[in-house]
Amino acid sequence: MVVALKREDDSLAQKMAPVFQLFDTRKDYNRIGGVHASGTKDANTVTIDPDHPVFYIGTSHFSTAKNRYTNLIYRVHFLEQPFSLVPFHYGAGRHVGVLVILTLDERHQVVLVTTAQTCGCYAASIPTKTLSRDAYPTDWPSSSLSVAGEHLPSQLPAIGPAGLLQIVLRPEIHRVMDVNVISRTSLTDAAEFAAFADLASLKKLPLDDGATTSFYYRDWPLAGHVKGAIKPWETLLLGIVSLDLFVGMDKEFGDSVESGNPFYTSLKPWNRTSSDLNNFAQYLRFYGWRL
Repeated sequence: MVVALKREDDSLAQKMAPVFQLFDTRKDYNRIGGVHASGTKDANTVTIDPDHPVFYIGTSHFSTAKNRYTNLIYRVHFLEQPFSLVPFHYGAGRHVGVLVILTLDERHQVVLVTTAQTCGCYAASIPTKTLSRDAYPTDWPSSSLSVAGEHLPSQLPAIGPAGLLQIVLRPEIHRVMDVNVISRTSLTDAAEFAAFADLASLKKLPLDDGATTSFYYRDWPLAGHVKGAIKPWETLLLGIVSLDLFVGMDKEFGDSVESGNPFYTSLKPWNRTSSDLNNFAQYLRFYGWRL
């Protein structure tokens, strides 16, 4: 199944929205869903509705010593990564998600595509042909990029007006298994179309009593983490190594100071700040990019 955004206007973020290739969508947990809350201000729960897909979209800006850039941010969520011993899903848990970030230069050309799980795991940035080679990390591979067992292209074609970025997700674990550029005309009536919502709306989910609640915990020690997204196997296997008992738990993306929780992409505790995807320019420097 291909899931694309149902456009409602000609805004840049909607025009550039990627499409997602999903597999085995007869199972609820393999379908993109919308985040919903129920209950009252004092007693509420959040869940993912796989029958109503939603892309959560945001925009941010950053500068480097060379240029100014715009990030178009796309966040999608799934009901869960199911528990399994064979194969072993150590990232099993609820409310998992995927983040896709398109970095545009001042001419609104996509120069970099970044993907990550919303826990910060498996972050990867792939250049398009629009990006000058002197901005690449010095050790950038020539053919494919290895990301914890997945092999992604080390470069993408330029994404012109007739093209769309396609993100291919592995079923059950929702890992990015391929990234490519397709023609807009290749979308057929068989595609499912998702609604869109502002990324900030995840912090103001309507409740039954007219109040709102956040998709994220607001209080220590879980501040900035997605509600209900604890990953017991990751805590058990990686909690001590990473010095984070909530390692692998999905997070708020945007501002580490506001959320109280860095969106770190390296398990090494001493890299927690330098690998923080919320500080995109710093994240790029950490991984050797020279934009």
